Amino acid sequence: MSGRNRLAVCAFVATMMAAGALLPLVETSRWALQAAFLLAVQSGVGALARRFRPARVLTVSLQVAVTLLALTVVFAREHALFGVVPGPRAVQHLAGLLTAGTDDVGRYAIPAPATDGIRLMLIGGVLLIGLAVDVLAVTFRAAAPAGLPLLALYSVAAGLSDGGAGWLWFLLAACGYLLLLLAEGRDRLSRWGRVFGGVSRTSNGLAGGLEGAGRALAPVRTGRRIGAVALGIALAVPAALPALDGGLLGGTGGGSGKGSGGGTISAVNPLVSLQNNLNQPENREVLTYRTNSAAPQDFYLRILALDQFTGGEWRPSTRKLKNVPDRLPQPAGLGEDVAVTEVRTNISASRSYQQTYLPLPYPASEVDVLGRWRYEPEGRTLVGDGGQTTRGVRYEVSSLVVEPTAEQLAGAMAPRSELAREYTRVPSSLPDVVGETAQRVTEGAANDYERAVKLQDWFASEGGFRYDTTVTSGTGTAAIERFLKDKEGFCVHFSFSMAAMARTLGIPARVAVGFTPGTAQADGSVSVGLRDAHAWPELYFEGVGWTRFEPTPSRGTTPAYTLPEAPSQNPSDPALPTDGASAAPTSEPSTSESCPAQERRQGECGASAAPGAVDSGDPGTPAGTVALWVLGALAVVVLPLLPMLWRVRARARRLGSSGGRTAGDAADRVMAAWREITDTAWDHGIAPDESQTPRRAAARIVRLGGLDGGAAAAVHRVAGAVERVLYAPGPDGASATAEDVRAVRAGLWASAGRWGRIRATLAPRSAVRVMWAVSERRAELGRRWSDRLGRDRWAARLRRPSRQQG
Repeated sequence: MSGRNRLAVCAFVATMMAAGALLPLVETSRWALQAAFLLAVQSGVGALARRFRPARVLTVSLQVAVTLLALTVVFAREHALFGVVPGPRAVQHLAGLLTAGTDDVGRYAIPAPATDGIRLMLIGGVLLIGLAVDVLAVTFRAAAPAGLPLLALYSVAAGLSDGGAGWLWFLLAACGYLLLLLAEGRDRLSRWGRVFGGVSRTSNGLAGGLEGAGRALAPVRTGRRIGAVALGIALAVPAALPALDGGLLGGTGGGSGKGSGGGTISAVNPLVSLQNNLNQPENREVLTYRTNSAAPQDFYLRILALDQFTGGEWRPSTRKLKNVPDRLPQPAGLGEDVAVTEVRTNISASRSYQQTYLPLPYPASEVDVLGRWRYEPEGRTLVGDGGQTTRGVRYEVSSLVVEPTAEQLAGAMAPRSELAREYTRVPSSLPDVVGETAQRVTEGAANDYERAVKLQDWFASEGGFRYDTTVTSGTGTAAIERFLKDKEGFCVHFSFSMAAMARTLGIPARVAVGFTPGTAQADGSVSVGLRDAHAWPELYFEGVGWTRFEPTPSRGTTPAYTLPEAPSQNPSDPALPTDGASAAPTSEPSTSESCPAQERRQGECGASAAPGAVDSGDPGTPAGTVALWVLGALAVVVLPLLPMLWRVRARARRLGSSGGRTAGDAADRVMAAWREITDTAWDHGIAPDESQTPRRAAARIVRLGGLDGGAAAAVHRVAGAVERVLYAPGPDGASATAEDVRAVRAGLWASAGRWGRIRATLAPRSAVRVMWAVSERRAELGRRWSDRLGRDRWAARLRRPSRQQG
């Protein structure tokens, strides 16, 4: 194998070893097989291109083109031209997958499900790093800088995994880098002289000699020792320094940075995945619950509240955490004269749903849940501590159903000054049109309650807004201004805009994120899916507390206290629903056949199908995908077995020729038997020493292989036959039988240990002759091609004068 090909193989291995740090991030590791196959294709294209010695830029460009084609075939084949060429639709589809993958990374905890977006990010990232390593180490022959992309790959994995990647993954990545450095050192050394490999590459196995001086191997061995010592120092020194918190072998440190020990929390905003959830083709179940609430249509599950409006985004505040009390304190601002009913709910989260915050009905009064949870009093939320998430959690909640009347809300006193100051703050970048529109819409209102109802009705029905989940998401001032102008968006735009407008009117406001009530099932439970994700504004009224409003049309339910002439003490009355409000969940899903596809996708045509239902029109897995996976599996299984298969075939060919009547045929059988004996000894760790005569070589095999009896006699018989073939005037009487070879093989097998037998069978050392033969054949073809080109050029020069004379 040439130096550059060896570097290419080592670059591939180093990249995959560094990519091992990504395996704990995802539930399944099947993506790694795809990444390895595509990376092998990318590296192979580079190796083939370098054989023709084009410009380096052309080699890299060809690898980039092949990588794009491969990603298109795997992830966007149905949108590509001819199933391969990435046209505009394919590029748009890949961009959508990347966006979805980014959202999935923000939504799921580790290990995350292998969604298409996450798979594209993982495989594409490995291919990008692999290309950078191949370009630096092989194309430009600079292996040392190639450690930077490998370090970047490991660092990304360590940064995404809470607490860092394990020491085993660092060890693998470091070993891969050292392997690359050693391969480059061997390549540089080989430019000055051939490296001694222990045996000759000649096919007859007798006349080759050594590949240079035996001392040439010393620098390579020295490099290995230096690399091993450096790796040991990298692992041991950090562990010996207490200031570094244990180093790579010391675990995850003393804290998670998520409120451990009564600190603060600044968690990931779950809003980043809301739009992606609403546009999912399947309403995958994330929660199920049973409740004794008399108003199931108002049973929202709240995750957290976004109470800071920076101008660029709405986000949750960083607040102090406490231990979860046995009973949560009375909700802020709730007066004794407001009707309250306490209900019980049992909730189960699916294993695919992983969120730091625990979904709760608002306001919760008691929470019975196992695990490491902390309580944030201002938002009345429970937050996972030390990596705790909602994955597979079962818990019981007592919550209050607050039933204020319109008169109580209209007569609410002014809020406390500190609360009003915090929750009416708006950024200076907020456009004037927001406040002006709020003033215009609420003109004539006598109090804050009437202003809030006017804002809700304007967004939900009177303002001409259209619900559309495909509109570009955004939570900043520019997005609000665009939404008020274009009048199309989804719950994010409606809730954020109403909250911002309420703040300009002096009404304390924030935005809650969570789930609408879900779909009732036949067994009495309620299923909450991805498309039930929602955002809604909460406005504060002294004496009632934080109060839900619903400005988004066709989503959720309009609160009873905001409806005209609504009964004050009977929220379950059937006369409550109005235009845009969904009915209570029913056990039988129904979808109108005339419902538009867009609304069906958004879940607006009735209850979604039961979880697990399969569309009968699903064409199944494409045949091309199946074939690709089958070929990949065969490659993974067969490739490691190729050396063993070659040895089996070579042994059968050497020992299977019993015919032939001439003296030359007998001589060929003798040489084939001797070659099989030397290769078998090589497989068992006795490298051929071709500087010795057959008789001395036989004695060496007997001594090192521990042979005695029939096996030793068989070796000497075949060696004597070889000497008669090589040195006698005629090969008459020289013969070697297959039984002698089998006796020698059995003796070597018996004297070898268990590991030696496994190595000799699965990874025979003599299989390297295949690579030597290929290299020699390639060199021979290159010489023939050069000779032919030279003859053609000489013939052209000879013909040129005759054409001039003519």
